[in-house]
Amino acid sequence: MSAPTFLSLGLSPSLANACTQAGFSTPSPIQVEAIPALLRGQDLLGLAPTGSGKTAAFALPLLQRFVVGRQEGFRRVRVLVLVPTRELAAQVGDVFLRLGSSPTRPLKLAVVHGGVSVNPQMMRLRGGADIVVATPGRLLDLLERNAVRLDTVQALVLDEADRLLDLGFAAERERVLAALPAQRQNLLFSATFPPDVQALADALLHDAVRVAAASQAEALPQIDQRTIAVDASRRTELLRHLVREGGWRRVLVFVATRYATEHVAGKLASRGVQAAPLHGAMSQSQRTRVLEDLRAGTVNVLVTTDLAARGIDVPGLAVVVNYDLPRSPDDYVHRIGRTARAGASGAAVSFVSAATEAHMRLIEKRQDVRLPREQVAGFEPLELAPPVPAEAGAGGIKGRKPNKKDRLRAAAAGQGGGPQGSVG
Repeated sequence: MSAPTFLSLGLSPSLANACTQAGFSTPSPIQVEAIPALLRGQDLLGLAPTGSGKTAAFALPLLQRFVVGRQEGFRRVRVLVLVPTRELAAQVGDVFLRLGSSPTRPLKLAVVHGGVSVNPQMMRLRGGADIVVATPGRLLDLLERNAVRLDTVQALVLDEADRLLDLGFAAERERVLAALPAQRQNLLFSATFPPDVQALADALLHDAVRVAAASQAEALPQIDQRTIAVDASRRTELLRHLVREGGWRRVLVFVATRYATEHVAGKLASRGVQAAPLHGAMSQSQRTRVLEDLRAGTVNVLVTTDLAARGIDVPGLAVVVNYDLPRSPDDYVHRIGRTARAGASGAAVSFVSAATEAHMRLIEKRQDVRLPREQVAGFEPLELAPPVPAEAGAGGIKGRKPNKKDRLRAAAAGQGGGPQGSVG
């Protein structure tokens, strides 16, 4: 049996050619499963992390069904894509533009999100739009200003639905759903499927096709995972050493707090490393600029919070460093999945101190791996594990008061996980 092609999946010659121009030689597994079902108009439930080709998997059939071949003039919004972050909105919008624009009929796309002035987005929506990619809060702002109408939407995509269920998004999401017509095609994509995501899918989807991309956990053999034992106070010095000795050019370093992004990036910069912080308190223009600097190579090391754990795609990102371990084992997978994308190889390095050894073991257990603890000459650890507090687990992974999961982790490991917020 011959390998599937974009044409064999049912796409038009113009869209198949757009795939070639965009560098998509053959369909990814999730595209093979999703595109025919979406062309038939079915609802879809997708288990798909970023980097699996999921955006093209929904963009291509939705372009063919609702946009390509439409008449010029006032554009009625046919497709709405809801995403949790500004960066993901920009990336999804870029995929639609690359695949859906042509010299004879440029795609009219509106990417709307907070962090920037609303006025240019209102101007962009004058005369309508074919597709709107939006974060929920800014979309509601535009609805209240009568800058956009959603009563003609024929397809709704909830991308990274697990994030859209986070505190603060749920009420906004429901208000957006109330503004949509009852009859529409619904698509829900999520990297994880906890019970609340499944409940949303049950309420939103009808006779849905379920597709699953290879999870990032399954793709991790492409990533050289390393753990290095080091005292917490020497992590920044070790990081500088590794960047210099390894010749690392594009590095994403994850820390636990906004303060740590500024502190670690500042320390590295003072020692001659081209480093910059990235966190949610920065303006959108600052966030966009620093990501462009990393892609261009004018910044070698980007120190970030979990803001960048999803929805960030940096070509050629060779190394991810867990300066602070993530609270959740799932976040570990998302973090290190920023490297080794599109078939490339990559490395993930986690710093493990005596205080965080128990939490690293929990992460390993969840991923069903056991990584040897390396030591780097000159940085051998001297610290001992802290004593277990009487209340079993005080201290939390991020330096906050331990929640129920923290206490269960501590009980299972036999000691509490130390705070992650300190910086060296």
